[in-house]
Amino acid sequence: MGTDRWLTLDELAEYLKLSHSKLYRMAQGGEVPASKVASQWRFDRLEVDRWMKSQRPGADDSPSKGCDDGKGGED
Repeated sequence: MGTDRWLTLDELAEYLKLSHSKLYRMAQGGEVPASKVASQWRFDRLEVDRWMKSQRPGADDSPSKGCDDGKGGED
């Protein structure tokens, strides 16, 4: 896979050990950080790594708990 910053759906599915269809549904639903270019999904590896770390049990990246990630209060 190399060290490309922008990953395709197939590359990210392999990286995260998820099925292609599950990752596609997550991207469509806004559950994973993604960008759509024309009709194709692209994923920023750095954003996905941060997102994965925030999914850990007990991880709390909520702005109300004092974490200022610059995203405002989007939930």
